[in-house]
Amino acid sequence: MAKETKKDPQELTVEEKLKTLYQLQTTLSKIDEIKTLRGELPLEVEDLEDEIVGLNTRIDKIKTDIQDLRRELVARKGDIEKANTSIAKYKEQLDNVSNNRQYDLLSKEIEYQTLEVELAEKKTREANEALEARQVDLAQAIKDLDEKNNDLIDKRAELEEIIAETKQEEERLREKSKELETKIEPRLLLSFKRIRKNSRNGLGIVYVQRDACGGCFNHIPPQRQLDIKSHKKIIVCEYCGRIMIDPELAGVTLTPKEAPKERTRSRRRAKAEEEEA
Repeated sequence: MAKETKKDPQELTVEEKLKTLYQLQTTLSKIDEIKTLRGELPLEVEDLEDEIVGLNTRIDKIKTDIQDLRRELVARKGDIEKANTSIAKYKEQLDNVSNNRQYDLLSKEIEYQTLEVELAEKKTREANEALEARQVDLAQAIKDLDEKNNDLIDKRAELEEIIAETKQEEERLREKSKELETKIEPRLLLSFKRIRKNSRNGLGIVYVQRDACGGCFNHIPPQRQLDIKSHKKIIVCEYCGRIMIDPELAGVTLTPKEAPKERTRSRRRAKAEEEEA
């Protein structure tokens, strides 16, 4: 059997280009549906990972603060003991002074060391209060970390389950979209992708619903409708910029209810104007 010769995208007829574009749109829309199925899970997982990194950093900082406060408490205790030893020594020397000058000097030393003890005790109380507060902070941070880790495990499991269910289908669709892209001339493909990117619903090509654009539902003039049905050139909506395709060419069968709301309102306005006339 002879191998089928692949057509150059430039050699495709407008009808073939439109069909290929619509097939690409359908494939990309299915990929979008898979992404929608995942929802915000990938972002939630990423946010949780960032929060956990932040909590670990916070816990390390709190632990460092606690170590510093404990070292400070040991130093304050040493200062108090040293000052009390000096006070005891100076008081003992008071009993053996030979003049008022020595007595005054020793008294001032005792007063100074007493103030040092009071200051060290004050600093000790403050350090103890800070230590207790940081220990509470540490306990809360560890609790938050455990909760975030559990949330992350659940979210990852949920995401991995969805990915596992849709992976093969997504890969198949991506391969199909790549194959379809090779059949479309680069300039037309670039325009299609740009239109699709700027479109809120991700549609770059839409079929005509009755006599209106299937993207923005604005009315299409009769001559333009004939141009779309003739498949002789690429027609874009003058309102939303989407590429338009005849439903029959797209393989779509319209139901009676598929009339755009904008058109319904236009008919009502036209009827009202006729009645006024």
